[in-house]
Amino acid sequence: MIRAATIPADQTGQGGSNSSAHKRKTDRFQLRVAVCASGGKFVDGWILAVIGIALPLASFQMGMSPLWEGLIGASSLIGIFIGGLLFGWLTDLVGRRRMFTLTLAIFLIFSALQFVVHDPGWLFVLRLVMGIAVGADYAIAGALIAEFSSREKRGPYLAGMLVWWYAGFAVSAIGSLLALGFWGESDLLWRLMLVSSGLPALIMLFVRIGLPESPRWLMNKGRVEEAEAIATKYLSEDVKQDIYKEDPDAGGFKELFAPHGRRKTLFTSLFWMAQVTPFFALYTFLPRVLEGLNLNMDASWGEIMMYLVLLIGSAAGALLVNRVGRRNMLIVPFAVTGVALLILGLWPTAPAPIVILCFLTFAIFNSGSNVLQMLYPSEIFPTGIRASGVGFAAAMSRVGSAVGTFLLPIVLVNWGITPVMFISAAILFGGMIVSMLWAPETTGKELSESTQSLPVVTKS
Repeated sequence: MIRAATIPADQTGQGGSNSSAHKRKTDRFQLRVAVCASGGKFVDGWILAVIGIALPLASFQMGMSPLWEGLIGASSLIGIFIGGLLFGWLTDLVGRRRMFTLTLAIFLIFSALQFVVHDPGWLFVLRLVMGIAVGADYAIAGALIAEFSSREKRGPYLAGMLVWWYAGFAVSAIGSLLALGFWGESDLLWRLMLVSSGLPALIMLFVRIGLPESPRWLMNKGRVEEAEAIATKYLSEDVKQDIYKEDPDAGGFKELFAPHGRRKTLFTSLFWMAQVTPFFALYTFLPRVLEGLNLNMDASWGEIMMYLVLLIGSAAGALLVNRVGRRNMLIVPFAVTGVALLILGLWPTAPAPIVILCFLTFAIFNSGSNVLQMLYPSEIFPTGIRASGVGFAAAMSRVGSAVGTFLLPIVLVNWGITPVMFISAAILFGGMIVSMLWAPETTGKELSESTQSLPVVTKS
């Protein structure tokens, strides 16, 4: 049985200086993996921000119908749903390294093709494929960080991926609005805006060149010698020894729904969905918040301000995730944000200071807790289905996003803001209950230990 073996000790030397040098080397490598993996989230934030600003210009130039505007606006989200489901499974099958490079290469090519598109249908197809590539990157990136990082750095690095997403969104939105104000509306400008997403993708593609395959994945596939060589060169001693402690997994994607994996799949999908679905209720109060703050800006700049607040909250979450613990960081924010939206529902005519306070409370606590979206699935699913688990949970979260986007204006027009806030608060409290029942504490555990979370409860 593989778990009975141990990887030979590092041969770089027995002295303290050699050991220190190897630790510095492995620390730098872990940071490189985290940057390479998080770059995909930066690109995701970029493309979702730029379409909101470029689409009205493109629609006018190409004479789009409202149907095409809606399809193109949602194309990336649809693609992420498909990419997470399909490529998570494929990544567990063929390996992390190959797919890690392929997804960004595909994204880069289709991003460039947006410059010459003249038909709404083709723009939809291009954006859909780009979304599929991003969804695939979701599944791959979380698995890579988890499998190369030490237990001390795994949490902050995985949590930091959401910080990169907010940063990509903010940089893209601010840059696009500045360009729009400087050059004005033109056929060339919206094309340049859309193509701009290729710039961070190109940088990340070059940075990713030369990354090795995950030794955990190699070990899982029985390629022991390759795993040992990579582990000895790139991993710290504790991480090297831990890759032997995890049992090899067989069965592939179907293991997500087997008795020993079903609860993990439900937990990660439900808490992720519960976090993102009510987020769209936040937009409803945005104009009142800006008015209360006496900020003379339009809705687009108000949205940017909101994402800067969310960027601060997510950065705080990434810094605190090891200190506070995964479980507390999930349960407490669900309760706090649920109360904040409940107050807005019970008091829809509240004074501006109360609305602003609830707004900021929701934004900070929600974004601080959202850093667990990539972290928890990457820690609790075993190597054989890790990418599949992350991809499936990400796909299910997009279902929640789509439902929230579709239903919010309908409920708002027919019943007003109060039901919107009540429904959103109920979803958050539901996420809190799911987390109280199923959220494991994985802080400080080696990956082989954290994958043993959520054991099957059998009847005696």
